[in-house]
Amino acid sequence: MSIDNGDMLVRPARTGRRDFLRAAAVLSAGAVLSSPGVGRATKPVDTATLRAQRLAWAGVRLRLGQDTLFLDPLVDSTVWGAALKDPLVPMDAGDGGRYVLVTHRHPDHFDRMAVRQALGDTGTLVCPPDMAATAAASGFRVRPAPLYEPVLLNDFTATAVPAEDGYGDTQVSWIVSGGGRRVIHCGDTLWHGSWWHIGRQFGPFDAAFLPINGARFGWRKPVSDVHGVLTPEQAVAAAVVLGAKLLVPIHYGVTSSEDYQEVPGAEALLLATARKRKVNVELARPGEWLTWQARG
Repeated sequence: MSIDNGDMLVRPARTGRRDFLRAAAVLSAGAVLSSPGVGRATKPVDTATLRAQRLAWAGVRLRLGQDTLFLDPLVDSTVWGAALKDPLVPMDAGDGGRYVLVTHRHPDHFDRMAVRQALGDTGTLVCPPDMAATAAASGFRVRPAPLYEPVLLNDFTATAVPAEDGYGDTQVSWIVSGGGRRVIHCGDTLWHGSWWHIGRQFGPFDAAFLPINGARFGWRKPVSDVHGVLTPEQAVAAAVVLGAKLLVPIHYGVTSSEDYQEVPGAEALLLATARKRKVNVELARPGEWLTWQARG
C-alpha cells in the first residue's frame, strides 16, 4: 500500500411509467447521445469522445480513450441489501489507466469491493486527504486531493470542490474534465453555500450528476426531520446555479424504511421542477451511457 503525493439524443425503446415521465419532460439533452443497452453503442465511438455510464446508486463511470475513471462505484449487494432496486453494474475496465474517485467514506460511496475490482493491480484511488490513510490501509494506491487542486489523471483532470454531508462528515464533489467536456459529480451532498463559487469558477458544465432523494435519517438522535441530501427541487436549483446543460439524477430509489425516508415520487417532482426552470434532464438508468461528441 502507498500514498502518492453533437447533438442528438438516442434512447432505447421503453414502455410504461418511465416513458411517460420522460415524454412529459419535453427536455432536450443538447450535445449528448444516450446509447441503448448496457455499455453498448449502436456504432463505434471516437476514442477522443468522453462517455459517461450511470452505475448503481450514486456511481458513474467515465471513459476517455483507453482510460476509465469511476466515481463512487458500488457492487457490494450487502450495503443496501434488498432496499436498493438498482442493478449492480460490473466494474470492468479497459487496458488503459484506471482511476476511482470517492466523495466520502460512507460504505455506499466508498465500497472497497467495487474499488478493488475497478482499480485492478495498477489503478489509483483519489480521495479527500482526511480519508487517505484509511484507504491506503485497505491496500489501495492512494492520491489525496485537497480542495480546488487539480489532479492530472492521464487525459482526465479531476478537482475536488466543497460539499456538505448530512452527518457532518467530510465530503467533496468532483469536477472531471476531458475530451473538451466538463462534468460534476456530487455524491450525496445537501444544499450549501458554495454552489455559486463552484459555478463561477468552473461552470458551465456539460452535465451535473446530482442526488435527488432528499433523504431524512431516523437513526441519529434526536431526529431532526430535516433533509440530509438534496431534494429534487434543490437539485434543479443547483443545476441552475452551476450552469449545468444537463442534470442526471443519482442517489435515489431505495425503499424507504422507518429510519431512512426518501422524497416520494422523486423523478416526477424533479421533472416538473425542471420544466418550470428550463433545466434539461436525462433519467439515465444503471448501465446506460451518455456520449459527448469530442471537441477541442
